[in-house]
Amino acid sequence: MNIESPHAPKPIGPYSQAIKKGNTLYISGQIPYNQEGDCLIHTDMSSATKQVMDNIAAILQAADMDFSNITFCSIFTTDMSQFAEINAVYSSFFKPPFPARQTIEVTALPMNALVEISAIAVK
Repeated sequence: MNIESPHAPKPIGPYSQAIKKGNTLYISGQIPYNQEGDCLIHTDMSSATKQVMDNIAAILQAADMDFSNITFCSIFTTDMSQFAEINAVYSSFFKPPFPARQTIEVTALPMNALVEISAIAVK
């Protein structure tokens, strides 16, 4: 089942915001695009990460879930030296037990984003 929120960025390619199979929700990588302001957040890593997490929140809400349902996240960043900023914002959205995750530095992200996060949630 396709899950879509009008409060998260529309896909810029042939993919869905999220797909739900059974009780599992697979959320596509979200970049710091502000749907309401129609802009990509490039100002700083904290603001960019907050926008990404807000986009994930909107998709979770459309699937009748929240951050407590997330079991795994993948974080991609173009600058691992700013990991502390990413981690500070990211961690504010969760309570223990925290989801499993991986963090990977990449050369570039879509639309020259600073950070991208994908997630798997289970209800």
